[in-house]
Amino acid sequence: MHIFDYDKAPASLLTPEITALLVAIHEFKGKQDFFLNAKEEVLNALAEVSKVMSVESSNRIEGVNAPGYRFKYIVQQDVAPRNDDELAILGCREAYSMVMDGYTNLPPNEETILRLHGILFSRLPQSESGVWKSCDTSITEIDGEGRESVRFRTVSAEDTPMAMRLLCNEYAKAIQRGDHNQLLLAIMFVFDFLCIHPFLDGNGRMSRLLTLLLMSRSGYVVGKYVSVDRLVEDSRPEYYESLRQSSVMWHESQNDLRPFVTFMLGIVLKAYRELESRVNGLIHEHTSKSDRIRNVVLASVGTVAKKDIMYRCPDISVGMVEATLRKMQDEGVIFKTGNGRGTAYAKVE
Repeated sequence: MHIFDYDKAPASLLTPEITALLVAIHEFKGKQDFFLNAKEEVLNALAEVSKVMSVESSNRIEGVNAPGYRFKYIVQQDVAPRNDDELAILGCREAYSMVMDGYTNLPPNEETILRLHGILFSRLPQSESGVWKSCDTSITEIDGEGRESVRFRTVSAEDTPMAMRLLCNEYAKAIQRGDHNQLLLAIMFVFDFLCIHPFLDGNGRMSRLLTLLLMSRSGYVVGKYVSVDRLVEDSRPEYYESLRQSSVMWHESQNDLRPFVTFMLGIVLKAYRELESRVNGLIHEHTSKSDRIRNVVLASVGTVAKKDIMYRCPDISVGMVEATLRKMQDEGVIFKTGNGRGTAYAKVE
């Protein structure tokens, strides 16, 4: 069985690149008190948008789909679910709410992980929720000619309870010792969780829930206000490639964690930069709402959709966004492309 080394392995990961990322993130973490001293309504708006985006992105990564507007209404409980996908989204919303609002009361142990998985699938009939997998699983891939092959053999169903117990125990000991950066340990934990693959379904969604939980418990609360899941979704090819590279020889405890750690630290750094930008924009009252919308559009590379603007300016109504976009079109500053849900806007060069 894989050796969960949370004592010596973290030090071996401190390459110049990873160290630089940790230093940059630490600097942002030092500014958290400033970010969290923003107006309560600002933080509430950011948290609500982050929850919607996280549930939407985490489900979409796993192929659970619903129209964009339905995601928002389901997460905010404004509509009743009408199929299994939407029931899954509702369960995911409940799990994210529990983590975002009560992470201090959720120790990262076997009981918590099983409980969160149970909530994740609580709305779905005939699902194995809140229990370890009952049969062996593998991660497969399909080549360009449609041939399926096993990419990674996960831990057997028989060995899964022991593997999860060892993982949780070694992580807890490392946190208690306090010898290593807790964000680094959190990323290692999530990666090992994915390699164990302890559930028949929902491992990806659970890994992102655990990322949010462990980051928050370690003092990196950025995930409550900026959707880390959305940033991962935006970089899916790099995400999957980092997983592939770091999982080679995992069972033999000879795998290289650096690709996955580097990728995830880059995501966390992006989240902090986005939080700083958004909080600054929301608390600087001398900048009008219309000007803030303009700034988002003009600072975007390529096209920008209305939902992207709403994400960055959660306190601004959709009516104000639409009016500003129309005015910018009338001024010849931007032009519209696409139709319906595919509508986007781009700067006139």
